[in-house]
Parts: sequence; C-alpha cells; structure tokens
Amino acid sequence: MLKAPKQVTRMAPVCCIIPEHVLQNILEVGQAPQHVLDACQSTIDQTKELHNTRIEHKQSLLAEQERPTFEGIIPSYIFETIAREAAKKEQLTGAVRHLNRTVYDAQHTNRRDPPRNKIMIKEGGALISKEQDPSYDANECYIGFQKTYDFYFNFLNRDSIDGRGGGLNGFVHYSEGYQNAFWDGKQMIFGDGDGVIFNGFTDELDVIGHELTHGVVEYTSPLDYSFQSGALNESLADVFGIMIKQWGNDPANPQTAEQSDWLIGEGIWAKGVNGRALRDMKAPGTAYNDRRVGSDRQPGHWKNFQKLPLSEDQGGVHINSGIPNHAFYLASTLIGGYSWQTAGPIWYKALTCGKLRQNASFKEFAELTILNAGDHEDSIREAWKQVGYPFDGGRDEL
Repeated sequence: MLKAPKQVTRMAPVCCIIPEHVLQNILEVGQAPQHVLDACQSTIDQTKELHNTRIEHKQSLLAEQERPTFEGIIPSYIFETIAREAAKKEQLTGAVRHLNRTVYDAQHTNRRDPPRNKIMIKEGGALISKEQDPSYDANECYIGFQKTYDFYFNFLNRDSIDGRGGGLNGFVHYSEGYQNAFWDGKQMIFGDGDGVIFNGFTDELDVIGHELTHGVVEYTSPLDYSFQSGALNESLADVFGIMIKQWGNDPANPQTAEQSDWLIGEGIWAKGVNGRALRDMKAPGTAYNDRRVGSDRQPGHWKNFQKLPLSEDQGGVHINSGIPNHAFYLASTLIGGYSWQTAGPIWYKALTCGKLRQNASFKEFAELTILNAGDHEDSIREAWKQVGYPFDGGRDEL
C-alpha cells in the first residue's frame, strides 16, 4: 500500500491573559506584599514549565509523524471524501449545535494535566451552590463557555472552537496563588488570583472569549506566536473577546460599537489598583498605571511600535497588539452599529480565508481585511491608515 499523506501538527504556546512582562514588572518594582511577589514568581515559573512541556509534546508528535505509516485496505482519500460530503450536507440542512461543556475542580494542583476526578458542572447540569464553590468560578466558567460558543455559532456559523463541535473543558482553582488564566491548546485553566493585585479570572466574559479565541486561531490559521504575527494572534483574541463581551454581557440589550467601553479585562485588577482594565482598544497605553504594577505599554500607532527581542514578550505580542486592536476599534466605530455584524465578519474572513501566512505582518493582515471588506472597504482602509498603514519599515524581527 502507498504511504498515507502526512499531516502537519501545530501546537500553540500556553497563551495567558496576564502577560509575563506585567508579572515581571510587579516583581521588579517590588511594592506589592511579599506573598504576592512570591505568587507572581511562581506563576511565571509554572507557565514556563507548562510551555516547555507543550514544546516537548509537539516534538514527540512530530517525531511520531516521521515514522512510516501505511494505509489500510480503504484508502484515506475515500474517508476524506465522505467527510467533505457530510460537511456539505450539514451546511445545506443547517448547522447543528454540539455544545458540550465540562468544568472541573483542579483542586489547587499544578500538574500540566489537572485531575479530572472532580467534575463541578457537566453539560446540561445545574449551576452549583455557593456552599459547593464560594467563589462562583465554576458557574462563571460554565456560563462564559456557553456565551462564547453561542457567539461563534450564532454569528459566524462556527460549531465550537475547532468548528466541529469539540468539547469545552475548563479547570478552576488551579495551583496555589496562580495569577493567570490560559488556554493550553486543549482546555482552559483558571487560577484564583490573590485579591491584592488580581481578582479572579472567570467573571470577565472577554477573558474567556479571548482565551478560547486562541483556540479558534490555532484551528484556522498558521500564525506564529512571535513578533508581528504573534501580535496579530493576540489582537484577534482581543477582537473576538470584546465582541463576545459587547453581545454576551446582556444579549437582550447588546452594545453597539459606540456604546462599548472597549476594555479587555475590565475588573481584573483588585480594589485599590489604579487601573480600568488590562488593555484599552479605544486608547491603547491608558489601561493602567499603578506604582505596584507599572504602566500600560501598548502603542496605538505604528510610529510607536516597540521593536523587541524574542526574549521579551515573544517579540512584543501583548504590547504591539495595541496597534491592530485600535484599528479594529476605529473600523467598528467608523461603520457604526454592532461590531459583530460589520467589522467582525471581515476580520473573521481574513483569519479563515487561507491566505494568512505563518509570519504575517500587520500590512499583510490589513490588506486581507481590505480585500474582504465589501461595501465597507473605505472605512476599513481608513481605520488602518489611522494606525500607520501601510506600516513602512518592513519586518520587526531583531
């Protein structure tokens, strides 16, 4: 038999809502209580360990793919044809919902694969009581998963993050004093925060939408998680996170682009921290400024682009994402109305059209949105021009 065609295995890094440079800055400033500083250092160390484990797992999968594989009696192309025809039939008859959520208690373990022996809520189950989970994290995770799923299904005809009805798994109460929430390529994991600098992470719908969107990006594009392509990756997570928030916080009374606050991670800072959010898409660089945390470093225009080494924020993925973030804000407000009906589908087409390269630049992504803008081409082009398009200066790698 002929050798079956090899499939390329891609795996994203651990994508955290709190960038490492923010935690590192808290450590360098040294103004937070010692237990908070210890928690920040522990969070950085654990996240690096998780990331290294993911790299090792990817390498093992790639090595496995290099081994000779042979087809069975039924050639693989027959199965591929059957799958394509089934997909066409489903499109013709209407998409079918496959919402399947499970929320687990990580039981404060820091294992790379948290235990699954304590299910807090399973699909179709009732929300749990305050006595069972005083933090309400499990309930918030469960609800946030549905709203994110509903957004993608209702407005973009996408059946879960993989487009095939894949299950949504979440783990709450991860580790001790873990200062983050992240998508690790197959599930979402939430720490508890410390209540001094960071609140919990499950009560912010845009945080859940942001992290699950990393999964969508992983399944739909080859975007590297470094430099400009990584900043686009982060920006796309913010773009869909903010739309999920605009619609999902009150689906009966959703917000227009003009009504939205355009804040990502609003409420993520604990009481007493001088900050409105983690990022501000309307005014990048103004989300927070606190003596214990430092200040928001995001630029909102190409002229302030920060050329950083890979060792610092993967080349500025969380920092320079402010530029395409601001472009989406401008596009949405220039057009007006609900962003998921106007600029949102254009960004989604640019992401999923199959023309987005692995190391795509801001210019390349901008031109894909312009190409897919239809009647809104002038507004989309103007939005990008206001943040520096055509981004003269070339690549950003050092």
